[in-house]
Amino acid sequence: MTTTISILANIPEDLHDALQSHLETHPDWDQDRVFSAALSLFLMQYGKADRRTTRVYLDSLFRRDLPTAC
Repeated sequence: MTTTISILANIPEDLHDALQSHLETHPDWDQDRVFSAALSLFLMQYGKADRRTTRVYLDSLFRRDLPTAC
């Protein structure tokens, strides 16, 4: 069974501005890549990760195509 999670999040304006600034100066990054890297790192730091989570994190950092959940 595949579970799909759609994320709609309100973030503080300071984070939004910082993210927007980063994305404007780093065209190889996009919002999806940033959130995949951030969420997978969060899960790894709190011990809720497995090999797949670690792979998503590394793929995000080194710009490999990420599998989509659907």
